[in-house]
Amino acid sequence: MKEKKKWHDYLWIFSLTYLVLGFFNILFAWLGLLCFFIPLIIAIAKGNKAYCNRYCGRGQLFSLIGGRFGLSRKKDIPGWMKSVCFRYGFLLFFLTMFLLMLWNTALVFAGTRNLSTVVTLLWTFKLPWHWAYHGTLFSDGVAQFAFGFYSVMLTSTVLGFLTMILCKPRSWCVYCPMGTMTQFICKAKAKK
Repeated sequence: MKEKKKWHDYLWIFSLTYLVLGFFNILFAWLGLLCFFIPLIIAIAKGNKAYCNRYCGRGQLFSLIGGRFGLSRKKDIPGWMKSVCFRYGFLLFFLTMFLLMLWNTALVFAGTRNLSTVVTLLWTFKLPWHWAYHGTLFSDGVAQFAFGFYSVMLTSTVLGFLTMILCKPRSWCVYCPMGTMTQFICKAKAKK
């Protein structure tokens, strides 16, 4: 007998909607902060990885596309990707890219740099995204943050899709920076 689906089983729709909305209006990228803060809040408040295990729409999306639609080879993820060195190294790299994005946003807010209407995929490929921004009442820094944050979210989604295709559907979850951070928080809370 099939288990009845709960509301949180459909959070993959949020992840997919987020990516589509950001394609048409970059300011929707700010919604991605929910995926940044909620896992941290749950890990700090509850001391568990409930977000990763139950509420992560991106993980659900990978399960759906890789599992139900069969777009995954369903192979084990390589051991080196599971290693603590890789996971924390990737987290450090990701945080560095995030801090650079915040730095660029601060420069635009300060007026020392012009708004860059570009989404950078895999921190290398610049995709012109000018159609997704039509001005706003807010400072250009608001849009700069959106372009940068959408770049981070799109890049991590592409990496997740590649890992999903080559390995098991939720292989991204093994080295996801948010998962690594929440695991670190949970371990630190457990030691107390």
